[in-house]
Amino acid sequence: MLAIEWVLSFLLLGSLVGFVAGLLGVGGGGIMVPILTIIFLQQGVDPDSVMHLALGTSMAAIIFTSISSLRAHQSHGTINWNIVKLMSLGVIFGTFIATFLAAQLSSLYLAIFFTLFMAYVAIKLLIKNQIDSKNCQISNKNLLFSASGIGAISALVSIGGGSLTVPYLASKGINVKKAIGTSAAIGLPISITGTLGYLINGWDSNLGYEYTLGFIYLPAVLLISITSFFTAPYGAKLAQHLPVSILKKVFACLLILLSFKMLLSII
Repeated sequence: MLAIEWVLSFLLLGSLVGFVAGLLGVGGGGIMVPILTIIFLQQGVDPDSVMHLALGTSMAAIIFTSISSLRAHQSHGTINWNIVKLMSLGVIFGTFIATFLAAQLSSLYLAIFFTLFMAYVAIKLLIKNQIDSKNCQISNKNLLFSASGIGAISALVSIGGGSLTVPYLASKGINVKKAIGTSAAIGLPISITGTLGYLINGWDSNLGYEYTLGFIYLPAVLLISITSFFTAPYGAKLAQHLPVSILKKVFACLLILLSFKMLLSII
């Protein structure tokens, strides 16, 4: 039986993830992975496997937020399905292969990579970048190759790929709103494939931890998904009234602090 303090922890984490996703339009992996790692360590999970469990659990929880985001963007007609179809082939390949790589890496190396990537995301949030949009033809080969890289990195840090896909598409001349909508649709195959990969690669692992399937902790997925579903609309509503540019800077600092806290916990 899961202790009440852990139930509350996962519910609160889901509330935070959903609220921030709605408020700032960013995925929850950057928050979920470090906090899940800290919780799992406190529950006695082996430090050698804790990052794998956090990444797999976070990826599974992202499935539900990806579906919600996809439906919202589809209703506004901002998804380029031709690009989604092509890039999905690449992200599925890159994501799935990267989960096998992640399974071979130690938690420390995964934590270092995660922390460095979140530092990159934080810098982009802190610095207002002007995307150089050029109306250029995107070849199928270019799309597939880039999508494979996006999928691989997304699997290693457990994100839906938006922080990589949106700038890439916008730099190729795709309207920013359509780039965001298309990225939201691409996040679904990333999350589903990543979840399948972490499930397969962790199937024979002896975590000694109840309620797991591979590297996925089911109670956390369920509880986080439920509360994030309800809090995301409140974040989106408040975004109309709060200084989002300032909040993004606060969020960037939070990402860095959480990531380094996670890294120190593993070390």
